[in-house]
Amino acid sequence: MGREVSESCIDSLLTEIVSTYCNRFYATKPELAARRIEAIGYQVGHQLSERYTMERPRFTDHLEAIKFICKDFWSEVFKKQIDNLKTNHRGTFVLQDNRFRWLSRISVDPSIDSLTENGRLPQDSSAFSENKAAQAMSMHLYFPCGIIGGALSNLGIPCAVSADISSLPACSFVIRIKA
Repeated sequence: MGREVSESCIDSLLTEIVSTYCNRFYATKPELAARRIEAIGYQVGHQLSERYTMERPRFTDHLEAIKFICKDFWSEVFKKQIDNLKTNHRGTFVLQDNRFRWLSRISVDPSIDSLTENGRLPQDSSAFSENKAAQAMSMHLYFPCGIIGGALSNLGIPCAVSADISSLPACSFVIRIKA
């Protein structure tokens, strides 16, 4: 019998991880918070990949492993397949999810960090709020980037994974295979 965790538990856990690392542990160092969040995702992806490939033979090439991530792995983790996969056939893959679940449920509190250090609102407070919202959204993407990187690492493919938000809740993950 397979073990599953409620989607709401995972959503809450991710929100708390990001909040804790960004606001408590590394409040003044967002780059360290991002690295720690990604490292946690890496461990999760590594373990999930181990579980989901236990009964499978090893993949023979990068494309086969990426297709596994897009179809089977993504289906297990996010209950849907990747919407689009693109490659330049030179070690770069772009995975497009048009409705990335973890971005569709995020709300940003506009009162948080709306003041500058001297206690005044910035001249262009709407641009400032949008920047903070974008930063908060991007912090939530380090965890899934880590999951993808950890899963591929377990499959013998060292890579770097980054994410890009085009329009919410759409998201692209760029995988660059290390030579």
